[in-house]
Formats: sequence, C-alpha cells, structure tokens
Amino acid sequence: MPDVLKAPLVVEFPFTRSLGPVQSAFLTGLRERVVLGVRTTDGRTLVPPVEYDPVTAEEIRDLVEVAPTGTVTTWAWNHAPRRGQPLATPFAWVLVRLDGADTALLHALDAPGPDAVRTGMRVRVRWAAERSGAITDIACFEPYDGEPAQPGGHRGDFADPVTGIVAPARLDYTYTPGRAQTAHLDALAERRIVGERCPSCRKVYVPPRGACPTCGVATSERVEVGPRGTVTTFCIVNIKARGLDIEVPYVYAHIALDGADLALHGRIGGIPYDRVRMGLRVEPVWTEGARHPDHYRPTGEPDADYDTYRELL
Repeated sequence: MPDVLKAPLVVEFPFTRSLGPVQSAFLTGLRERVVLGVRTTDGRTLVPPVEYDPVTAEEIRDLVEVAPTGTVTTWAWNHAPRRGQPLATPFAWVLVRLDGADTALLHALDAPGPDAVRTGMRVRVRWAAERSGAITDIACFEPYDGEPAQPGGHRGDFADPVTGIVAPARLDYTYTPGRAQTAHLDALAERRIVGERCPSCRKVYVPPRGACPTCGVATSERVEVGPRGTVTTFCIVNIKARGLDIEVPYVYAHIALDGADLALHGRIGGIPYDRVRMGLRVEPVWTEGARHPDHYRPTGEPDADYDTYRELL
C-alpha cells in the first residue's frame, strides 16, 4: 500500500477594519479597564455593544458603563486549548452577563476543572497586564465571591481613542489529499500534470477529485494534460500578501490546460501585467525541487480562439 500523503496547512488572513464610535469606545474602554455597553431605546443595556438596535434597527450611541463582575449564564469546558486561545491551560468558555447588562459576553474562565464551573456562578474580569484596546485586554474571567462591583459612570469619552484594529483569522488543520489528488501530486513531482476522466460525461478534471462533480460517479482513468494551456480569466493583484515574496502588481489567472475540462489557477509571469489577456497561451515554469509550477509564462503562440475556451470561463 502506498504511503498516505498528509501535510499541515494554515489558512491565515489578518483582517484590518476601522471602528465606528461605539466599537471605538468599547475597545478603548477595555484598554482603560472600563467595560462599556450601549443602551437601546427600550432601556436594555447590550454588552458587547452594537451600533444598531437589534429590534428597531435604529442607530444607538448611548454608552453606559457596566460592572466588571457578573454571572455565568452558560458554559462549555475546553480540555485542550489551541494556539492563540486566551489561556494555555484547560479552561471554560463562558457567557457572562455583567452586572448592569442585559446580554452576555463570551470569554474564557480560568477554573481548575469542569467541576468548579456552574451556571449561575459569580465571576469577575481579570485584566491583562498590558492592554492595547482589544477584547484580549480582558485576559479572562475568574471566580468571584465578593459584592458586585460598582461602575464609575463613564460615558465613553477618551483622550486617545482606538480607531482601528487588526483581527487575525487563522485556521490550522492537517490535509490528507486522498487517492486521486495523491496521484496528481506525485505526477507534479515528476513535472507532469495528471487528471481523471469521468466515465459518463468523459470530461477530464484537473486537479482530480476522485468523482465527477457533474455526474457524481467515481473517476479512476488517469489522463495526462497540458502542460500548455490558455488563460480564460484573470485578475491583477495590487496588495502584497504577508509572507509572499512576489512584487505587486502581478496577475493570477484561471488556466485551461490542453486536454482538461476544468480551469486551474496559477500566477502569470514573464510578461508585463497589463499585457495579460484572455486567450493568452501559456506554459508552466518549474523551479528546482518544487512540487508544482512556480508560475506560467507565454508560449509565443497565437492567442486561442474564444470559442475554444468559452465553456471554461
């Protein structure tokens, strides 16, 4: 039996957003160890605050301070914390209704074990030692058996408000390609491009999926395609990606390889970005030791006729 391929895969995107007056005040308040909610027209206090009333859809900006103490409304035990989570040791995810609020805030509770957590237990905020204006300024919640804390009546006015944040989104997982894509990857290591043909509709899919997405039947007949192909559609990338050593602008395109019935994507090089066009004939460029083409470059052939690739747009 051949070895099963698998590899760690990380999908990561740092999302940068500006803050309106409500979110700006909320996050700036956390930096200053103040928890702010927003009061709706019917008198409820929402924590975390929102910019529009969930019932009436009216804009709301009436900020009100709530206490850093509260009550657990529900919880779930996290026995194996992951990278980037609030605590490195097992903890509980909890919804906490802070004193003075009508809604609950999701965060971590530092507790010795699940037996120490219960709905209705009293907790308080444990502030991070260093704060910057983010939800992580609340390091976590901790059990609390004292009197409810009294808010100071802060109205959300700060001298140096936070106006924007970067929210990292990251997904770590282990990818196992399966039979069809393993064969495809093995062929790429030999600088060949292999797909599979559907026994029903006879279309060739690259990369292969092990089943025809149209007919729903298994595929097993391997077909070598390309290596040349045709640019069907493309986009010009003007924003440099973190960790990607490619100067902008550059072109990313869908490429219909000769003999394939599904366009794959790849970067176009060896030509000024503003000369890339639909119908451009291209071929792969491999680098030493790589398991896939580094980019595609023009072949010098005449452009393909539109009717030869219009079904692959």
